[in-house]
Amino acid sequence: MKFSSLSLRTLLIASTAILAPAFASAQTENTSDTSPEAAAPEAQDLQLQEVVVLGRYIPEVLRSTSEVAAFLAPEDLARQGDSDAASALARVTGITIAEGRFVYVRGLGERYSAARLNGSPLPSPEPLQRVVPLDLFPTNILENVLVQKTYSVEYPGEFGGGIVDLRTLNIPKERFLELSVSGSYNTETTGKDGITHYGADSDVLGFDDGTRKIPGLVRQAMATGNRIQNNNFTDAELQAMGQAFTNAPINLIQTNDSIPMNGSYEASAGTSFDLGGAELGIIGVLGYSNDWRTRNGRQEVGEINGGILSATSTYDYLTTEQNIGWDGLFGVGLDFGDDKFNWTNLYIRRTTKQTSIREGYDDLASRDVRDDRTGWYARELYSTQINGDHYRGPWTLDWRAALSQTKRDAPYERATRFIFSEITNSYIYDPSGSGSSNSTTFSYLDDKVVSGGADVKYVQSLSSARDIEYSAGVEAYQNDRSAQSRIFSFIVGNPPLDFLVSQQRPDFLFANYNINPDLFVLREITGSSGAAAYDADLKVFGAYAKVDAEIIPLVRTAVGVRFEDATQSVTPLSLIASETAPEAPPELENQYLLPAATLTWNFAEDQQLRLGASKSIGRPQFRELAPQQYYDPESGRTFIGNPYLTDTEILNLDARYELYFDRGQAVTAGVFFKQLDRPVEAVVVQQSASVFQTYLNAPEAILYGAEIDFKRVFDSPIKGAFFDSKEFLVQANYTYTTSEVKAGSGDVVYPLQAGGQPRPATDFIIDGTRLQGQSEHIANLQIGWEDEAARSQLTLLANYASERVTARAPAGQPDFLQDPGINLDLVYKKGFDLRGKAFTLDIKAKNLLKEDFEEYQTGNDGYVRVNQYDVGTTLSVGLSAAF
Repeated sequence: MKFSSLSLRTLLIASTAILAPAFASAQTENTSDTSPEAAAPEAQDLQLQEVVVLGRYIPEVLRSTSEVAAFLAPEDLARQGDSDAASALARVTGITIAEGRFVYVRGLGERYSAARLNGSPLPSPEPLQRVVPLDLFPTNILENVLVQKTYSVEYPGEFGGGIVDLRTLNIPKERFLELSVSGSYNTETTGKDGITHYGADSDVLGFDDGTRKIPGLVRQAMATGNRIQNNNFTDAELQAMGQAFTNAPINLIQTNDSIPMNGSYEASAGTSFDLGGAELGIIGVLGYSNDWRTRNGRQEVGEINGGILSATSTYDYLTTEQNIGWDGLFGVGLDFGDDKFNWTNLYIRRTTKQTSIREGYDDLASRDVRDDRTGWYARELYSTQINGDHYRGPWTLDWRAALSQTKRDAPYERATRFIFSEITNSYIYDPSGSGSSNSTTFSYLDDKVVSGGADVKYVQSLSSARDIEYSAGVEAYQNDRSAQSRIFSFIVGNPPLDFLVSQQRPDFLFANYNINPDLFVLREITGSSGAAAYDADLKVFGAYAKVDAEIIPLVRTAVGVRFEDATQSVTPLSLIASETAPEAPPELENQYLLPAATLTWNFAEDQQLRLGASKSIGRPQFRELAPQQYYDPESGRTFIGNPYLTDTEILNLDARYELYFDRGQAVTAGVFFKQLDRPVEAVVVQQSASVFQTYLNAPEAILYGAEIDFKRVFDSPIKGAFFDSKEFLVQANYTYTTSEVKAGSGDVVYPLQAGGQPRPATDFIIDGTRLQGQSEHIANLQIGWEDEAARSQLTLLANYASERVTARAPAGQPDFLQDPGINLDLVYKKGFDLRGKAFTLDIKAKNLLKEDFEEYQTGNDGYVRVNQYDVGTTLSVGLSAAF
């Protein structure tokens, strides 16, 4: 788009033209002039208008969009010192990060946000989400990040809070090679007591060497389609299969009195070649990290007895995780001037080796228990994309095609329960021989997205300063997911178990000599009726048309509509041939016309007003529809989907004022409103001896709020040798959000436990409560200085989010809440030369106030800590060199 420029007098005339289009052309002072120039008023108009350039300080990325958006430029990513995209986005106005991975925009949970990589959709390796966790993306592979908060028809209709578009590095302007190394220390983890298990020799690389592979004999038995138990296999076969399971490396939990420091290594390089009429660029990035985290916390389960909320089950736990990461990026770009092609390949792998011990009183078991858990969770994301841009005069064609795939492999997820014995004054294995006292789970998830799209634009000039842009496009993508789990247990073949055997440590307890028909016998306890596996599919076709015009000087209007056809299905599967899977729930098949309109008024030099209105949707995620049971090691809860969920329809209204001081320096203020019809909410349910989390559509919700953002760079107000060369930065933002979930006396919901039958909404939702994930107050502050002469930079960063609802509690209980609190970070960078090479020293301090994590319930004269642990302060030092 082009932006007109006016003298002060012409600006007043143009403002009048907004009210009366007949006066859109500027006039000269002498209206009786009969000169040739007077016969060409349009030319005269243009001559007068080319005086002062409006919008000269507005960043190009924000000037080229009519939407309310935020932009993280390369200098922002570098200054903040965040290692991944999730941490970096926590600094953006109106955004909070849940679980360190998922983006909440304006109080709406991750289900209402979408992430794209260079414009293409991404799958997720997370069992509980279809949205990709943004902690997977290291900032060293990113060129910039765009967050669009108002819906526009170029994007898919599945939009609620925002679209996050991650843009990777592209053709380098010049040849470069950068190497970096860093180490970090955490006050709660490094050098402190922790626990671990041996696993495999190759664990430090984040890859299993075959130790955790399902035994061959077990795979052969599974291939028969029969459940592995004594009525399908002989005692000898079950004994051989049981003895084939890996034992000591998985079952034996060991203490480590000095958890090592964290470390990471990165290398990036790029070059370009002049091919004579074309430029070829190549870029590559490779990174490895090895991080440790120990959580020493408490979990409680609450109930209301006699009108008072109290903890009936209380556990203290210790969990140590070793997180190994690999990042790889390879890109090739070819630039012919009017034709550009890019091929980008991204590989990300994150492996978590988790060891956990939990001890305490279990109200359901009516005794003190200890739960030992070990796990290995490998997440991979691979994406290959090719896109092209073609320019032919007023015409522009953009196209893209991508294949993205994620996998999550969790072999040998081992859980063993011990009970406290008064006789031995220690924890022993349950001698009753209950099959629920131990389990070994093998789970796997494969999520794939194939996508393609094209956009065509035509620009019609209205004058040398104004034009109309017509655009249209199509996009289609298919998201396929396959998930399954096989669960095994060793039951006592001839109960009760010998008391001396029950006192053995885990690796002796499940040693080969104890696996026989008289002691431990292998049995498969994989869930039936579709509880163990499902296939899911989402097909979306979208087409849009849009007009973006500045028909009236200084007023830019973008109006468009998107047609979207989508079919979503979840099919429960039976992994046992003799067991019939339940009937698949009906497909969610819908067609929508989604309009969107925005107006941008550049009413004064470097000031703008944006207004926006749109309709969008939100779809249930695969896991929320699937009946498969899944235990989440992060929250300690079991999740079950609800096949009776439906789409959410959303009305979005936005307004924002923008004042720009200089390039990238501005103050903005905005208000927003959203109405959600049938929003999906998570609900914790207690049934007999089990507690699980499921989902339902609440009847309705509204959300509204306001946000303000300020960024200014200025010379040092303090004089002196140290301060004279420094440029200071102050950046702050604040977002106020409130929401209300409505559940009246006549409203109904369709919960899982009702089998698709309606139930009063007030049995599950308290009318007037907040939407899940919504913090009433969100604030960020950055204060720092930069000294170009000394090549140094210091930034203090503060982030605050008030309490938010994480889940609806069982009927009658107060909701589960989390209070993120204040996170204070300090980042220092110093550049220097050594032997003719440029080096940069990075020093970071994270969570200086030692804010802890706490999920809780409060009310009814009680307080329950659902999950609480100390996060600690992390200090890191890094050194990078450019060659």
